[in-house]
Amino acid sequence: MNIKQAKEYIKDSVKLYLKKDAEGEYRIPVVRQRPIFLLGAPGIGKTAVMEQIAQEMGIALVSYSMTHHTRQSALGLPFISHKEYEGMSYDISEYTMSEIIASIYEVMRESGIKEGILFLDEINCVSETLAPSMLQFLQYKVFGRHKVPEGWVIVTAGNPPEYNKSVREFDIVTLDRMKILEVEADYNVWKEYARERNLHTAIINYLDMKKEDFYQVETTVRGKNYITARGWEDLSTMITLYEEEGLKVEESLVEQYLRNPRVVKEFTAYYDLYQKYKKDYRVEDILSGNAPAQAGEKARKADFDERLSLMGMLIDHMQHTIRENMEQFDYINHLLVHMKALRNSVAEKERTGADTVLALLGKQIEGRQKGMEALQKAGSLSDQEKRKQRSVIRFLERCEKDIRLGDFTDGQAAMQALKEAYEKEVSAYKQATGQVQKKLHYLFAFVEDTFGSGNELLILMTECTVNRDSAKFIAMYGCEEYERHNEEMMISERNDAILEQIAALEL
Repeated sequence: MNIKQAKEYIKDSVKLYLKKDAEGEYRIPVVRQRPIFLLGAPGIGKTAVMEQIAQEMGIALVSYSMTHHTRQSALGLPFISHKEYEGMSYDISEYTMSEIIASIYEVMRESGIKEGILFLDEINCVSETLAPSMLQFLQYKVFGRHKVPEGWVIVTAGNPPEYNKSVREFDIVTLDRMKILEVEADYNVWKEYARERNLHTAIINYLDMKKEDFYQVETTVRGKNYITARGWEDLSTMITLYEEEGLKVEESLVEQYLRNPRVVKEFTAYYDLYQKYKKDYRVEDILSGNAPAQAGEKARKADFDERLSLMGMLIDHMQHTIRENMEQFDYINHLLVHMKALRNSVAEKERTGADTVLALLGKQIEGRQKGMEALQKAGSLSDQEKRKQRSVIRFLERCEKDIRLGDFTDGQAAMQALKEAYEKEVSAYKQATGQVQKKLHYLFAFVEDTFGSGNELLILMTECTVNRDSAKFIAMYGCEEYERHNEEMMISERNDAILEQIAALEL
């Protein structure tokens, strides 16, 4: 299975493991909750998926790499305890709490979130001294004498032996106590993730043309050559920073992340071409309705790789713009919740001063900050959620400052100022939405004028359909060109189906 399918299986398992009966007891007893074992090649996103699951489910996440643990750190340190049995005193050995178990309790204490995932990476690379204790842990959820708290689901991960010399193969007794998910690299799934994370367009375009270069591990006479999803993502971050600083991207940089001489040369050469296409076509001008006169003509005569690169640049820029707009929409909705809460609180009081509104704003700011800190400490705060929370807090802090500095005689006047501030944010959002709609119109117009109803239009329609933010934006605000072409393509599909049925009748 691919990593996306594995993610859904894990989410479903976590939901069921955390399901309770009418008495508040877990439907599946902890001892019967099989730990999940993600088995797959390195760098395909196993750790990233665990973070996404925790963020989406609103639960905590504690991660450990088992290669860093000895028997003492995982099970706890021994100490002498004095006991008395039947009038006789004895010295016995006991163990302190495991660092891993203690971390779970620490996260629960700091975040207030009582349920979560304990993710143990490289589980099949544990040290020789720790290996015997893993069977007990996987069966009884116990390290030493200390149990994993109820409400915490265990997910483990590891690499197959061919990728890691340190791997210890589990015996049947151990494997029979786990849910095993074997995961393989899948470019199409990774591409969705790459779009959402704004990975560099040059990388996505290159891999669209050469999918076989997405993930490779091979042994040569000079050693191992390897390319992983993690390598592409890290390279994307570095290229973006290089461009911001005006530094030249060369083979010496690319080979630090992609350990395959052929791919290094081919990607570096493509990156240079990508920069040329960027200058020639001026993507931002096309999406602003000011496409250079020669851009369409040049694109029509270009070979397939160049047209594919141009479409990639246009779609990436468009989707990035739409994603920002959808984040702004989410931000506006959260502001609305605060405005309604303030309005209702003020309405409940007969007479309200500006100081009361300030106090209510202060509580809202404090609540937001604590909520964000709790999620951060629990390891379940996504970058998108963090941006939204910070934007809301900044707005509330600006309002608080304006009311404090303003000459407001009562609470109603202060609330009016808040309402105007909120309406200003809504107006800015509506204006931005109008600009996005125009860009989408100009994008379709350019593709239609340049390529007609060819493959390029199909690529654009497909990306608009499968991309979550684009599909949401079009559903909310519409797009005449998208709806028209979507209808045409559906008609074409129906005609194809009818022709296939006629052919099957052999008339």
